[in-house]
Amino acid sequence: MAASLLPSCDTMVVLAPHTRAGATILAKNSDRSPYECQPLGQLPHCVHPEGATVHCQYLEIAQVAETAAVIGSRPFWLWGFEHGLNQYGVAIGNEAVLTRELLPSTGLLGMDLVRLGLERSRTAREATEIIGALIERWGQGGSAQYDVDFRYCGAFIVADHAEAYVLESSGRQWIACRVEDRACISNRFTIDAGSLGSADVESYARARGWCDGDGESSFDFAAAYSSRNAGKDKSDPLHARGRLTRSRELVSRNGRRTIREMFAILRDHGARGEMPPGGHPSTRDDSPTLCMHGSVSGTTASMVAELPAPDADRLPVLWASLAAPCTSVVFPLFVGGTLPPVLAAGGEKPSADSPWWRFRKIQDLVALAPERLAPIAWKHFRPLEAALLERCAEVSRQARKLEPTAREKLLSSFMTQNIVRILNAQSAAESELMRNAVAR
Repeated sequence: MAASLLPSCDTMVVLAPHTRAGATILAKNSDRSPYECQPLGQLPHCVHPEGATVHCQYLEIAQVAETAAVIGSRPFWLWGFEHGLNQYGVAIGNEAVLTRELLPSTGLLGMDLVRLGLERSRTAREATEIIGALIERWGQGGSAQYDVDFRYCGAFIVADHAEAYVLESSGRQWIACRVEDRACISNRFTIDAGSLGSADVESYARARGWCDGDGESSFDFAAAYSSRNAGKDKSDPLHARGRLTRSRELVSRNGRRTIREMFAILRDHGARGEMPPGGHPSTRDDSPTLCMHGSVSGTTASMVAELPAPDADRLPVLWASLAAPCTSVVFPLFVGGTLPPVLAAGGEKPSADSPWWRFRKIQDLVALAPERLAPIAWKHFRPLEAALLERCAEVSRQARKLEPTAREKLLSSFMTQNIVRILNAQSAAESELMRNAVAR
């Protein structure tokens, strides 16, 4: 497959001591086919009978005795999630990475592994080890794109309130390292040596001649397992080098990061700030920034997960955005409430009852003349976003003090009210954008 057809993503984490609110923050842009609808889903806490199985995208595996409640973002045709949050405050985001492995037609996808990791873990360390064990046991494989057969391996950032891990994989091999203060990943391997990994991760590579030098030389996972077209010092088919440099620059700037700053990072267009690029959506940007727009790959959903400590005065929250974040609104979701059913609407074809497709239409209208039309979208969405940030903090603190039944009622009502406000703002923005788009 030509490099221009490949997807991409960016994921970053800042640990609690380096955030203004004292809560770990994990953020991700999911970059996929630009018109691939990505609705939001919710899975309840479940207890499963002995011997139960679960059918992932391409294969059936053994189910565990108990699975956690999860909320996440799911490409409409996939079983798994691009990113999500579970009831214990574990958040995961994944990336596509190219490796030397030739993957089979049947295996686990990175999205399967995100969902399985969230369903089966209570901590970031546990989720990391679970994903690694699943990779070793079942391997990776199958197409991760809807309309073409494109296979790739997964890289992940896994976080909770106390710690985070970067995990990178190739076929049935994997390696992971604990994050010291903050970390970013894109569509390139970043780990040379890790503290966790498959038992034969080094011997497997050496047996195939993928390591420089003899067995006495130090082992470098990234150098050994990267695709020959995507090595550390070679070509960059997923356009990841520049995006990784950019995300590291923004996340590492002086001062403690805030939720608002993480929103802005996901909306980054380099020198243009949050202003989306001009031209029709079919125009390809050969040097994409963190918020991507293009004919074959674009940002289709975003997440910022805020993960306070269990004894904090507030709850974990997943801030979600539909379609490109620069022309959308970020809104809060809680695992402890019931998500509005409308958020799960959306499939292959445009649909007026799907919030994702409605925000995709906003994105397309703004693309006709970004300098003139983006401020119209912002006028409708940014004040609402600011109000949601303020109100969310109040509701989260209030819900933290309630018993489970009362908490679920409060959080469900809060999320429903927010979606009504968001869809009303979306309708008003669309009407004004359409009037202005044809005015000149």
